Amino acid sequence: MPVYNVMEEVIYDVLHQYKKELKLSCECERCKDDIMAIALNQVKPQYIVNEKHTPYIRAAHVADRQGATNILSTVIKAARIVADSPRCDNHNKTT
Repeated sequence: MPVYNVMEEVIYDVLHQYKKELKLSCECERCKDDIMAIALNQVKPQYIVNEKHTPYIRAAHVADRQGATNILSTVIKAARIVADSPRCDNHNKTT
């Protein structure tokens, strides 16, 4: 069974839950992937080898209000970085 970082799901869920509030300048897959990568590099990974434990890890992050706030803050910062320097084709226009 492969090793899996549950934080990928946590960050993904936060990004999509707060997508409207984040006011993303671009919602293409490249920009969302960049936000995910930046945010994941800032949080402690939570690796598991048995996917049935995923809900327990995710629930722990939801129940920990400070932890959930920290994750949201991390996603917000990552979204700002991507908005300031987008690498997708949608932003290769001359302004």
